[in-house]
Amino acid sequence: MHRTIGGLLMSALLLGTLAAQTAAPQSPPPDPKIKVGDTAPDFSLRDQTGKQVKLSDFAGKKNVVLAFYIFAFTGG
Repeated sequence: MHRTIGGLLMSALLLGTLAAQTAAPQSPPPDPKIKVGDTAPDFSLRDQTGKQVKLSDFAGKKNVVLAFYIFAFTGG
C-alpha cells in the first residue's frame, strides 16, 4: 500500500515537473561561435586518471573524436 502511494506521488511530481518545463517559453539557442569544418579551439580537461591533457597535445600524433553527451551523468 505504501509503495503504491509513493509511486503515485512520484509520478505526479514527475508529470508536474514535465508540464512546467514544457509550458515555459524557450528562447532560441545562440548562434555557435565555430562552424562545421572549423578547427576546434584548444582546451584542456582531466583524463580518467586525473591528469590534465590538452587537445593540442595530440596534434599531428593521434586522431581525436569529441563526443558530447548532453545531460549525461547529471540530474537534469
